[in-house]
Amino acid sequence: MSDKQKVAAILPSRLESSRLPRKALLDICGLPMIVHVFKRCLLAKKLDEVYVATDSYEIKEVVEKHGGDVIMTSCNHQTGTDRIAEAAAGLNAEIIVNVQGDEALVKPEHIDKVVAEMHDNPDVNVGILVNPFSKRNNPSDIKTVLTQDNDVMYFSRADIPSDARVSEPPLLKAYHIIPFRKAFLLEYARWEKGELERIEFNEYLRILERGHKIRAVLVESDAVSVDTAEDLEFVRGKMLEDPLFPRYKP
Repeated sequence: MSDKQKVAAILPSRLESSRLPRKALLDICGLPMIVHVFKRCLLAKKLDEVYVATDSYEIKEVVEKHGGDVIMTSCNHQTGTDRIAEAAAGLNAEIIVNVQGDEALVKPEHIDKVVAEMHDNPDVNVGILVNPFSKRNNPSDIKTVLTQDNDVMYFSRADIPSDARVSEPPLLKAYHIIPFRKAFLLEYARWEKGELERIEFNEYLRILERGHKIRAVLVESDAVSVDTAEDLEFVRGKMLEDPLFPRYKP
């Protein structure tokens, strides 16, 4: 793969999580959560480089102890996207993949699938994974609806589409593996927050509000972002039977 096509994954990670304090370093079957994420990224075939981006020297020490690469960033970032934009600025890569540091069950083949969408469609500047979902009335999960061309129409913490007229319509959940063209990422990070972003607390709405597209790639997955103690226990249970875990566990 040429330098022009190089793909780098950046995992934004911080300690000051309001809903689940210090979640990046919480133990999941003998490894800190952030270590699970970068170890699983290393198994993806379409990633050339994997970095953790953080402002925490404690996270840096843990990641490097387990053989990972770290880029230190400012402590003033309000979103993970802002953090990866700072980290990406110094990298020689055309595609930057934001793999959120709480996706402890991320599958390498899913990363490869959404990166392949970027390779196959040069006009796509941003992609995202989505998966079918059945858990309702949980504002921690970001739901989405798509166009017939599989572009994102909207993200919401509410259940969309509405069940006001149809009983339990199918839901899609945002699965936070998000590749960007580097040039677009750096431009996007300079934009002011949008009104919908402020309402929903989801920075990707900033892209939609300005009329840009986000291409969705559908996969089957029961992975969850670890935002709560309930999520953590779910992931710990799933990890015990996860077929990838034996490939990198101590």
